[in-house]
Amino acid sequence: MKLYHNLSQIGFLKKSYAFKFLFVAFIGIHIPLIGILFFVLYYNNHSVSATSILIFSLVMTLLATLVTLLVLNHLIKPISIASKALDDYRHNRRLSILPTEYSDEAGLLLCNIQESIYESESFINEKQDLIYMLSHDLKNFAGNPQGLARLIISENPSESVRQLAELICESTNLQFRYIENFIKLLQEQDRVVKGNLEIRMITFPNILPFINEQVEQRLIDKNIKLSLNLELVEAKLRIDEGLLVQVLVNLISNAVKFSYFDSEVKVRIYTEDSKFIVTVTDNGIGFDKNQIDELFKKFTKMSRLGTANESSTGIGLYLCKKIIEKNKGKLTATSEGRNKGAEFRIEFEL
Repeated sequence: MKLYHNLSQIGFLKKSYAFKFLFVAFIGIHIPLIGILFFVLYYNNHSVSATSILIFSLVMTLLATLVTLLVLNHLIKPISIASKALDDYRHNRRLSILPTEYSDEAGLLLCNIQESIYESESFINEKQDLIYMLSHDLKNFAGNPQGLARLIISENPSESVRQLAELICESTNLQFRYIENFIKLLQEQDRVVKGNLEIRMITFPNILPFINEQVEQRLIDKNIKLSLNLELVEAKLRIDEGLLVQVLVNLISNAVKFSYFDSEVKVRIYTEDSKFIVTVTDNGIGFDKNQIDELFKKFTKMSRLGTANESSTGIGLYLCKKIIEKNKGKLTATSEGRNKGAEFRIEFEL
C-alpha cells in the first residue's frame, strides 16, 4: 500500500487508478531509452560498437521490465487487500478495517467493500435480534392456551374435556420445542461462522472425558456399550476443540438413538493416507442409500423417532456437517440399508 499511497499524493494521479498504471508503465518503457542515450553519449567519449549498444539495450530492457512488473505488482495491493477482506468476512466472519481515504477507483472499491461488510454485519445482527424477539413472543402466545388448558385439567373436568385439554398441552409443548430448536439453530450457526481456522494441537485423551460425560446417561438408558479405539494421541487440526467435542457428542448420541437395546456403538480415531479420520459406527436401524443427502438437511423430513421413541430436533446432523465443512473437513454417512446399521465418517487433511 505504500507505493499506492505515495502515487496518490501526486496531483494528476490522485483521482485515477488507471493513470497510476499508465504512469508506471510510461516510466518503465522509457528507462531503457534513457539508459541507451546516456550509454552512447557518455561512454568515455569513444565510438561505441553496434554490438555493445545491442547488448546494453537488451540488458536495460530486461531490467526495466522486471522493475516495472514488481512495481505494478505492488500497485495492485489495494485490490488484493479488498479481496482478502471479503474472504475473511465470508469464511470467518472477520471484520477488516480498510483504508477509505483514497478517491480513485481502487479507493472507492475499498470504501464500498468496507461499507458493505459493516452493513451486512449490522443486518445479520438486527435479523437475529428480531428473530429472537419474535421467538420469545411466540412462546408467550403458545403459553397462554397451555396455561388455560392446565387450569381446566386442575378443575377435574369430564374425561372428554380433559383429553382435549391434554391435547392442547401436547400441541403447545411441540410448538415450544420447535421454537427452542430454531433458536438453537441460529445460535449454533452464528458460532460456526465466527469460528477461527487456526491450526490447533488437539489431545484426544483430554477431550474423551467430556464426550463420555455427555453421552453416558443415554448409553445407560439403553444398555449400549461405547467402544473407543484411539490409535493416535494428538493431531494438528483446523477446528476448535469445543466444536469437535460437540460434533462427536452429536454423532454418538445419534448412533445411540437409532441403535437397539443391548447393542454397541464403536468410535475409531486414526490416520490414513495423511488424513485424520473419525468413524462412528452402530448396528441400528440404518437408512437407504437414496436418503443420504436428506440426512444432513435442517428440519429434514427424515427426522425419526429413535428405537426407544426418542424425539429428534431435525438439526443435529445438519449442524455437524456445517461445523466440519466450515473447518475444511468432510462428513459423510454410509449404510447397507434398513436395520443394517450406519457409519458416520469425519475426515481432515493433516
